Amino acid sequence: MHPPTTETPVPETGKERLNSLIAITVAVLAALMGITKVKDDNIVQAMQQAKINAVDTWGEYQAKKLKHHLAEHSLTQLDALQLIAPTNSVSQFAALRQGYEAKIVRYEIEERELMAKARGFEAEYDKLNYRDDQFDLSDAALSVALCVLATASLANRRWLLVLAWVFGAIGIIMAIAGFLRLNLHPDWLVNILS
Repeated sequence: MHPPTTETPVPETGKERLNSLIAITVAVLAALMGITKVKDDNIVQAMQQAKINAVDTWGEYQAKKLKHHLAEHSLTQLDALQLIAPTNSVSQFAALRQGYEAKIVRYEIEERELMAKARGFEAEYDKLNYRDDQFDLSDAALSVALCVLATASLANRRWLLVLAWVFGAIGIIMAIAGFLRLNLHPDWLVNILS
């Protein structure tokens, strides 16, 4: 039996310590990027569905609007025909008029409902887009942080590590804002990048 050996830890040099901090930071930021990527992709899918629903609903609205105009035009034609029709057909014209008027009322109601529904889908899209922007900004800041970390490792500069932490912190803050649905959205930056 050999007595247990105790190894004394070798003190890290400045470069080794810097590279250890860089490696830990890269691991944390890369893991966060993976998580935020999944969430961002899910938001993009929901945005696409909201846009599809809005476009479909506006198409349905346009179809109702067209039917509405056709019914109004049919009423005008019915009035013109009634002027030249024999007097014994008044009851038939009245029944046709009543049918067209009922359709017009129904179309007006359906148009309002479809318009409200389409605007609801557009509002949902805008709400999702706001959150998508947050995750996009998080991804951008985290990517910059990773690039700066690579440079810090190659150049052996601690100030670059600190700069990477600043970008990483911005990325983390934007990710938290996206997950918690916080009202944090630098519009000026989004407008520049959009």
